[in-house]
Amino acid sequence: MKRNLFISCLLLLLAACADPKQEAHAHEEHEEHAEHEETNTATLTAEQIASVGIETGSIEQKQLTASVKANGMLQVPNQNKASISPLYSGMIKSLLVQPGSPVNKGQPIATIVNPEFIQAQEDYLGVNARVALAELEYSRQKELNEGNAGVLKNLQAADAELRGLRARKTSLEAQLQLMGLNPAKVSQQHLASVLTVTSPIKGVVSSVLMKTGSYVSPGSSIAEIVDNSQLHLDLYVYEKDLSRLREQQTIHFTLTNNPGKEYDATIFSLGSSFEGESKAVSVHARVEGDKAGLIDGMNITAIISLEKATVPAVPTAAIVRHQGQDFIFLAKDDHFERIPVARGTTDIGYTEITLLKEVPADAKIVVKGAFFVLAKMTNAGEAHEH
Repeated sequence: MKRNLFISCLLLLLAACADPKQEAHAHEEHEEHAEHEETNTATLTAEQIASVGIETGSIEQKQLTASVKANGMLQVPNQNKASISPLYSGMIKSLLVQPGSPVNKGQPIATIVNPEFIQAQEDYLGVNARVALAELEYSRQKELNEGNAGVLKNLQAADAELRGLRARKTSLEAQLQLMGLNPAKVSQQHLASVLTVTSPIKGVVSSVLMKTGSYVSPGSSIAEIVDNSQLHLDLYVYEKDLSRLREQQTIHFTLTNNPGKEYDATIFSLGSSFEGESKAVSVHARVEGDKAGLIDGMNITAIISLEKATVPAVPTAAIVRHQGQDFIFLAKDDHFERIPVARGTTDIGYTEITLLKEVPADAKIVVKGAFFVLAKMTNAGEAHEH
């Protein structure tokens, strides 16, 4: 009994003599442990806040333009494309353009040689001579008939012969014109064996499909030309968004593989049927302004501007993304709390938000330096894990 009482007194004495510094250290460790456990908040010193330039502001009511995002392709209407094909067969003597060459309507593209071209010109010259003789014979028979010295049957035969030869001459003239030859300039001293193939439209050569010396037949394509000045967009918009679109709406788009430059277009037609088995409807828009760098067939990403609406919004830089969730930071002096949000429309540097956690109406949020606060918070959490 006396022994137990002695031990109890000794323990009380040791406790009373314990080092107060150790107790303070243990308390600090407990507080630090608690701070690391709270990974939804971060505390920064005044020096840290000043050094990174953290600024605060409010959730504002902003008039933003809602939009629909769509994918599509640049297209040139078929009437603004041309496949250069000869009307007559022959061997390509020369190619006068290469891919990327600008061409005007009527500009020579290639020359074709074929001895048969000479035959068509000789036929024309022969018919032309026969027409002259037939005209003389018809005049003679007509005079004889008028003087009652001729036979009506001979006059009718001369008339039929003349009509037939004139029809043949007209046909051969048309053929020569299709060859690019002027019938009035065809003579025995000027028979052309080389024909020039010209461009039917103004544009840019997109491809050259033949080589010098290649044999081409009617319908064979020598080159293809595209008039990119008539570029338009073919977009695909889902059924749920179609009712929000109308003609003359503005579209901002970028090239999918080169998003650095933005272009503009205006809707001129809305589709009336679904594309294939999808629930997407085609929307056609005319490219406006600068078309430099745009080529038929390029894939694009577009934003279609809709009506304006007043919504709660913050500067886009105030929103950070972590582990698949968007956040803003509620600021209270040197204490910052992470608040989950859902993004909406982005316009004029602001983004619409929907708060997923209630905050005071006069809450201050971080509008500049949010990434630094997130880094501070996530580093604290990682340090605790280690």
